[in-house]
Amino acid sequence: MTTTESRNAAGESETYVEMLERLSDGSIHRSFDPYVDIDWDAPEFQVVDNDPRWILPEIDPLGRHPWYKALPVDQQIKIGMYRQANVAKVGLLFEQILIRGFMTYLSTLPNNSAEFKYATHEVIEECNHTLMFQELVNRSGADVPGFGPIMRLAAPFLGVAAWPFPSIFFMGVLAGEEPIDHIQKSYLRSDGDYHPIVKGVMRIHVAEEARHISFAHEFLRQHVPENGPIGKFALSLVYPVIMRILADVIVVPPAEFWAEFDIPKSVKKDLFWELPESKKTLSGYFGDVRLLADELGLMNPVSKVLWKVLKIGGRPSRFRSEPERTPLALVS
Repeated sequence: MTTTESRNAAGESETYVEMLERLSDGSIHRSFDPYVDIDWDAPEFQVVDNDPRWILPEIDPLGRHPWYKALPVDQQIKIGMYRQANVAKVGLLFEQILIRGFMTYLSTLPNNSAEFKYATHEVIEECNHTLMFQELVNRSGADVPGFGPIMRLAAPFLGVAAWPFPSIFFMGVLAGEEPIDHIQKSYLRSDGDYHPIVKGVMRIHVAEEARHISFAHEFLRQHVPENGPIGKFALSLVYPVIMRILADVIVVPPAEFWAEFDIPKSVKKDLFWELPESKKTLSGYFGDVRLLADELGLMNPVSKVLWKVLKIGGRPSRFRSEPERTPLALVS
């Protein structure tokens, strides 16, 4: 962006406004309604007892773990249903944090802001996502909590950060959206025979989340440079910390899950994040945000060490949404 680039009445650059208008156009003309675009009452969507389509596919770290694969089929089904319903509940609760934060941020914007227009469209889509995720949870019959107890207490207050620290808030947006998007795309790219109700929800979420992630990336490109050298250095350290904390919040099941099914602690350690393959999975969630960090000048000698210490370092993606190679099976 050059210093001579024209700006609108809200002070937003011409290229930024054009990008936001394209995203807004997508939300207007290529959006989904979870009660129109998913046939919840279709026969194949019904939840029935002992349905093997709830067994976790090998794309899920637990689904390919030897302990899980050795269980009786009925137990695999129960664990798989709980696990997938809880992932949906986590998505719902995270979307609610985003909605609170977006509305807080939107209240600070001036008239004629293109950010206001697009971000309000995104809030509408996120509200639809919460309906969609909750419908999946309700129909599964699994009484899942979503977040762990600490995050459940903190969640209502996190959106406040969008007012004084918008760049940090949108880093948090990416920290939640990128792992969820990564996991769901891995599901959809696989040939696993998982339940159609899960597949239907994922397809809609991935399609619309592409716009949401694009906005968060572009928001940070626009606003991080406004923080100056000292502020950018601070953000370079905050960025990987937020990614690492929220990776656990989003991906690691809550304590209730492990207790409900008496899952050995050794299995939890394998999956989160002791084995080489699980470490690779964790790092793989953040290839796109490492690419963005490079573009924003947030990768410096100090922050690079921090990324490595937090076990989320690695090469940046060569391009947005670069797929990972098929993961190897866990070693028993």
